[in-house]
Amino acid sequence: MFDRWFARRPRDDSSETLYARIVAQARRPEFYGGAGVPDSLDGRFEMLALHLFLVLHRLTREPADPACAALAQALADRAAADFDANLREMGAGDLGVGRRVKRMAGALYGRIAAYEAGLAAGEGELRRAIRRNLFGTVDPGDRQLADMARYVLAAHALLAGRSAAELALGAIEFPPPDLAEGRR
Repeated sequence: MFDRWFARRPRDDSSETLYARIVAQARRPEFYGGAGVPDSLDGRFEMLALHLFLVLHRLTREPADPACAALAQALADRAAADFDANLREMGAGDLGVGRRVKRMAGALYGRIAAYEAGLAAGEGELRRAIRRNLFGTVDPGDRQLADMARYVLAAHALLAGRSAAELALGAIEFPPPDLAEGRR
């Protein structure tokens, strides 16, 4: 399964804007402040995985649209290339980068499966997935879990309201990060 999503392919520039918006949202400092996500390499990976999940989940809701499938593939490819570039920038040796990227891709797939199950089973399961993954290295409070679950559900709803054409143009919205801090 990973080969299909994370195989090396030529870059698809149509996914550049969309991926940049996902990364920008995942890096918002509000998540690492009041929302309590650890401001660490792991925490930042988890926020990226969460936002990638939200967009990939939306794209897979258009099974009859081959452009959405192609965009989802391009986003997965772009994420793998980004993982590779970041590992190299951090000084990982050439021989170990491929293995690390595969582990990161596997971790991303695990997060996608956990968040899919959470959305399907309801808020309680979503909170458990958030606790295990997003807050895996810290012990969040109940309010932090509730706030992040509310954020994920709001982001899911916003993306569901976007057409496939808007997604293809990178015209996505996420709720404000302060939603994850209990403010509205």
